[in-house]
Amino acid sequence: MSSQTPSRTELANAVRALSMDAVQKANSGHPGAPMGMADIAEVLWNDYLKHNPANPDWADRDRFVLSNGHGSMLLYSLLHLSGYELPLEELQNFRQLHSKTPGHPEYGYAPGVETTTGPLGQGVTNAVGMALAEKVLAAQFNRPGYELVDHHTYCFLGDGCLMEGVSHEACSLAGTLGLGKLVAFYDDNGISIDGEVQGWFTDDTPKRFEAYGWHVIANVDGHDSAAIKKAIEAARAETDRPTIICCKTVIGFGSPNKQGREECHGAALGEEEVALVRETINWPHAPFEIPAEIYEGWNARGKGEAQEEEWQDIFADYREAFPELADEFERRAGDELPADFLVKADEYIRECQEKAEKVASRKASQNTLNNFGPLLPEFLGGSADLAGSNLTIWNGSRGVSADDASGNYIYYGVREFGMSAIMNGIALHGGFVPYGATFLMFMEYARNAVRMASLMKQRVIFVYTHDSIGLGEDGPTHQPVEQLTALRATPNLHTWRPADTTETAVCWKMAISRKDGPSALVFSRQGLAPQPRDAAQVAHIEKGGYVLADCEGAPEAILIATGSEVELAMAARAQLADKKIRVVSMPCAEAFMEQDESYRESVLPSSVRARVAVEAGHRDYWYKFVGFDGAIVGMSTFGESAPGGALMKEFGFTVENVVETVEQLLK
Repeated sequence: MSSQTPSRTELANAVRALSMDAVQKANSGHPGAPMGMADIAEVLWNDYLKHNPANPDWADRDRFVLSNGHGSMLLYSLLHLSGYELPLEELQNFRQLHSKTPGHPEYGYAPGVETTTGPLGQGVTNAVGMALAEKVLAAQFNRPGYELVDHHTYCFLGDGCLMEGVSHEACSLAGTLGLGKLVAFYDDNGISIDGEVQGWFTDDTPKRFEAYGWHVIANVDGHDSAAIKKAIEAARAETDRPTIICCKTVIGFGSPNKQGREECHGAALGEEEVALVRETINWPHAPFEIPAEIYEGWNARGKGEAQEEEWQDIFADYREAFPELADEFERRAGDELPADFLVKADEYIRECQEKAEKVASRKASQNTLNNFGPLLPEFLGGSADLAGSNLTIWNGSRGVSADDASGNYIYYGVREFGMSAIMNGIALHGGFVPYGATFLMFMEYARNAVRMASLMKQRVIFVYTHDSIGLGEDGPTHQPVEQLTALRATPNLHTWRPADTTETAVCWKMAISRKDGPSALVFSRQGLAPQPRDAAQVAHIEKGGYVLADCEGAPEAILIATGSEVELAMAARAQLADKKIRVVSMPCAEAFMEQDESYRESVLPSSVRARVAVEAGHRDYWYKFVGFDGAIVGMSTFGESAPGGALMKEFGFTVENVVETVEQLLK
């Protein structure tokens, strides 16, 4: 290697060497993609990517997403070489316990990792969300002469991402919305785990993306820096459409015996092959040894700090011209709610309790949106083609389009999975509180995106309506049974199923104010009767479970219910007037379990073993609260097609059955 200024190939080879060495040391990982995409990454990161390694959270940085997240050593190498706080020791600790370099990129571990990727297709979908957030934020804040929000989203993706259906959902919508600052690089190496993809993936990808309305740059040599640079220039010049650059690459480039084959996709190359790679690419350095001139060639700190300073100058001028907008931008970029939001939310909650209106909780949700929406300019709502049923459009909703992105509502179309992963990208970008809706049953299409929101601890609000067999005639294909259990089994997710208008307003307040994870808000189709509460009970709703109705002295039995079944439990209590019965409303079991032991004991005293849970969902979840000595009025089968009232009777959700269940326990 020359001691003079390193060539592009030498800079790219540093990525190849670090990637293969880290995978070899761990004896686990995916060296092929990093070695194949190193030349593309070198041009993008050194010539175009706007970022400041000294401040990974700079609001106007470009976003980089490695959708083919199994190639994580590519990203870790780039972050280390360009000057992020990711020391060489972390690369040497690749895939080890508590390292900042896990097997797939995970948000919150290493600085500069914009999203957790690995489940293929979701990274590019997150990137669509980030590009969408940039476009909407720019439309809301930029003013003539002041391009405060002006950054690109770049995404690497592979064959696996394109085979996953969620990529179709997201890329189709990206074309419709004209996300001109989204640039995707397709690593067309023809290899997946099972071998040459020609046996199972023969799509004409350029034509596919042309059909979406994308700008397509086909047949780019992914190992020709000049060709890559020309393609990026063309992509950046296209401002009305997203661009995909289709790069022909050789997986494992530089490995004389394994490049171009599946053997280098998901396993260490082996000590002998690693030594041969060093000879082939003329890299004479020991494992994890990077010459000073290579570090200097990659170092982005000086350039990044200058770029951020230039932006800070723009922001200073912007503040002088638009002081209120500048304050608002800082508030939203800092992920802070309006100072008066919680106070006004509590006022509305008290109004709901005083009004005591019987409505479906989906309608109560819309009423809450009409009240909270004007307080929250960061709201970015949507629905997967069910707005008229989910009732997610409020009075101030304005649709976002390719021509006018200044609105606050996304018409996602029938794209439940895409919607959910796009919302994750919006939340990760910052500046918004996204919410999106579908029927609870169709959470199934989106479950992995819900899981990813939980894994990344993002404030994303998943709205699910038509929450039980009570939706009626559409039948078991549309009637959720096991979905509440699946949601509640997801770590770090809060699942709320409110019983009336007051609980509905509280669950929205809690989801909006929660900064360390997502929330699922589950609403009914049928009308729900308002429940009487005093001020202390209203205040306790946010604890997730509370005593709604009590008895004199210690209770003989406790009824635990959620949502539409709270009304049923209260009616059963009235029938059991000769017994000491407590009713506990538990709109959010996860929030309840986060309370201290003394509070939980005050609501569900361990001395009372006669407990009955009532919920029109899968019964098995509730054993954690009723124990094996208790009883559950719930579902253990799928539903049927019939009017909702008839179904509730058929499956035992009646006052008589609840009363009989309690009496049997007390015998």
